[in-house]
Amino acid sequence: MSEYEQNRDGSSGSNPYIYSNGSPYYSQNEASNLQQQAPQKKHSSGTFRKLLISTCMGLCFGLFAGIGYYAVDQATGALNTTLGRTEGAEEIAEEAVESSEVAEADHTLSTESGTTLQTTQKIVATASTDVTEVAEAVMPSMVAVTEYYTYDYGYSMFGQKISEDVSAAGSGIIIGETDDEYLIVTNNHVVTDAESLEVTFADDSTVEANIKGTDSSKDLAIIAVAKDELSSATKGKIAIATIGDSSLLKLGENVVAIGNALGYGQSVTTGIVSALNREVTTEDGYTNTFIQTDAAINPGNSGGALLNMAGQVIGINSNKIGGSSVEGMGYAIPISDVLDILDDLMSQDTLIRVAEDEIGYIGISLQEITAEMAQTFDMPQGIYIKETVDGGAADQAGLVRGDIITGFNGRTIRSYDDLQGILQYYAAGTTVTITYQRQESGTYVEYTTQLTLGRRPAQQ
Repeated sequence: MSEYEQNRDGSSGSNPYIYSNGSPYYSQNEASNLQQQAPQKKHSSGTFRKLLISTCMGLCFGLFAGIGYYAVDQATGALNTTLGRTEGAEEIAEEAVESSEVAEADHTLSTESGTTLQTTQKIVATASTDVTEVAEAVMPSMVAVTEYYTYDYGYSMFGQKISEDVSAAGSGIIIGETDDEYLIVTNNHVVTDAESLEVTFADDSTVEANIKGTDSSKDLAIIAVAKDELSSATKGKIAIATIGDSSLLKLGENVVAIGNALGYGQSVTTGIVSALNREVTTEDGYTNTFIQTDAAINPGNSGGALLNMAGQVIGINSNKIGGSSVEGMGYAIPISDVLDILDDLMSQDTLIRVAEDEIGYIGISLQEITAEMAQTFDMPQGIYIKETVDGGAADQAGLVRGDIITGFNGRTIRSYDDLQGILQYYAAGTTVTITYQRQESGTYVEYTTQLTLGRRPAQQ
């Protein structure tokens, strides 16, 4: 019996269809059937595998596509919500700016779970930064001030006095008028050394001005322009500034500064109120409180206006405070703090400067009593008489050592600058009223006396 037949009979071997060498054996019919089925099995197995792979890839693609769509949908929804809120906020902000109030924008947001969220966005209105209307309205009440004076350099090695005629620029605000004059407020340091003053109005016409009154401790001055010096056209273009209330200012409030910056003519700058009641000591040693602003205040702006957005004067700018030593910090005298002083200065007589060799002489040696000294020693602020010249004007008027001069012809005297500034307008031989205080029984009592100014000794 052959090896095959034995296997077929099952007499030997473990598999009836396997040769001893391990190869399968089939009958002729079985082989024929297998030949027909084999390709079909192979084809069926490959198709199934491809179908399985395609199905998996489809599922993966669907999964990732779904995740991507969800992410894009969420992002787009959030973007649309944000844009919707921004657009709504802008519309309400515009309305709020017009009404200058705090507005609220309500927004309803729906989440994927169906939850509704109510949000409120507060929009604080800020005043418009467009100041064209403010500038146009107030410019007719602004003036440029030019001071002409002699600057002394000292003496040469040969004993000759060296001096030069120079000018300086400042600003002013027309704050009042009388039947005969327009009254202009400026800084005292703008006019204190002036031998002559000129004022330029909004229509570029220029006329001479004179001082009515000054207050060095507050750095204020009132100057006057005679109406008959102006043409009808110029008078028709002049306006009186509107005075505001500086006590109502708030931090961050928008303000406008106008002045004759650098002497180039009127210019406009804007800023905010950076600080209120800022205590500052000036170059002259006076300590006062000021409005601090980041609106540019440059040389020439001194005496100009600090305005609120209604075009009202709420401060008088002063470049002397800080000057070029600081950047982004300007100061203005709060208008409400000095209204009484300005009213007093405007009511005084207009002064006409006299020639230097004609200036009157009181005949005293003196000591200035500053505000700090007055507070420390409980003394009046003014001019302390250390000594009187025998036979001089003060001596003849009955003034003695220890008296403190506090007034000159109705004008307040607080410093040496005040006294010197006033004397420039009174010639020798003029009789004036001196207000002084004298210590009696430990307290100071106020007196007045008539004094006829003498002539300054040649050596002085």
